[in-house]
Amino acid sequence: MAAPAALPARSSAIHDLATLHAAVRAGETSIAAVVAAALAEIDRRDPELRSFIALDRNGARDAAAQSDARFAGGQVRPLEGMTIAVKANIAVSGLEWNAGMALRRGIIADRDAVVVERLRAAGAVVLGTLNMHEAALGATTDNIWFGTARNPIGRNRTPGGSSGGSGAAVAAGFCFASLGTDTLGSVRIPAAYCGVYGLKPTNGTLPDDGLIPLARSLDCIGPLARSLDDLEAVWMALGAARPAPALGRLVVLDDLGDVECAPAVCDAYDRALATLDHLGRSSLRLGPLSAVRTAGFVKSARELSDWLGAARSAKADLLSKELRWLLDYADRAVADPALLGDIGAALRERIGADGVLLLPTAPQAAFEQGTRAPANQADFTALANIAGLPALSLPAGTDADGMPVAVQLIGPAESERALIAIARHIAARLSAGPTATAP
Repeated sequence: MAAPAALPARSSAIHDLATLHAAVRAGETSIAAVVAAALAEIDRRDPELRSFIALDRNGARDAAAQSDARFAGGQVRPLEGMTIAVKANIAVSGLEWNAGMALRRGIIADRDAVVVERLRAAGAVVLGTLNMHEAALGATTDNIWFGTARNPIGRNRTPGGSSGGSGAAVAAGFCFASLGTDTLGSVRIPAAYCGVYGLKPTNGTLPDDGLIPLARSLDCIGPLARSLDDLEAVWMALGAARPAPALGRLVVLDDLGDVECAPAVCDAYDRALATLDHLGRSSLRLGPLSAVRTAGFVKSARELSDWLGAARSAKADLLSKELRWLLDYADRAVADPALLGDIGAALRERIGADGVLLLPTAPQAAFEQGTRAPANQADFTALANIAGLPALSLPAGTDADGMPVAVQLIGPAESERALIAIARHIAARLSAGPTATAP
């Protein structure tokens, strides 16, 4: 098949995988042309956004050629030709596997992580590795070693962290989907700040082989995408899909855990809540969430310190001043060791087998890059990690500055596809409202 000129990477004509496949089958473009356009857009715009750390140009072009051959031969795989990029703490064969750390510069992955293998086997074209907060312990992706990532929606704003490059690359239209990691919210917060969808799976559902850990007890690899259809397609290709349980009961957190939220976030939450009036409703009280988030941070930082081992002191010059301060803070911090277990058990018990908890994703929209991150940024997202439950962030409008705000759904273990179905319901009704932003 001859390859006509590719449509622009941000073209509304090719906005998801289904449209891409239709365009290729109609002879309007080719995977090779789409990949070439994506690489050109990254070259043109990413020097400012800094979402990528490394590109695998030859590998992407080779994969695109194979995808075009499969289209020509009628052997199309589920993700055929979908452009995907991968957070730099997940191994991509032949690329530096650095986890955003100077400490790991020069370490080249000799094979793909299992999750990357699965995406390639489903036909995905891996473009490269993505910028992240150093060692995944942070909220801004302001990385002194690999550059400050910017939010494509507002260039002076953060894309969030630690998977900031994963959110920014998808929002910028550089790729259809990306992989990030989520320890206390690091897939969902960048998804929220960048106006895309993000899924944190049930803890332990996806293999972490090939992942540089922050805290193995909480870490989850998860996808981000520009559409719910693409998010579900990636999730299915990752091989962890289970039959979707019926979720017929809404759980509401009393007083939102006393977390102070921006007006636009409160409005988005209220409008999303109204779309679920058909569900039975029960309430949940957890008390102030700040102590829960702090305990989760301390646990994560201490597990990272254990993983670093002697390198923390022997190679301290290869750790940023910020990272050293965070690790020292965690050493000194006093946290209730029983709190995380108690909160996780309470959340699992109240959600049960058929409940879904609706929350804001973050209490605010993306803040200005270079300013101090709000202390409460992960108050809502940390709950799913602590409980080991799946959670999905979806766009729910914008604030007065045009920056995205989002809500999230937390469901029972292995209810990822049910959460996607409820997210579709919410998104369809929010997009019909006068103040909502279409996803």
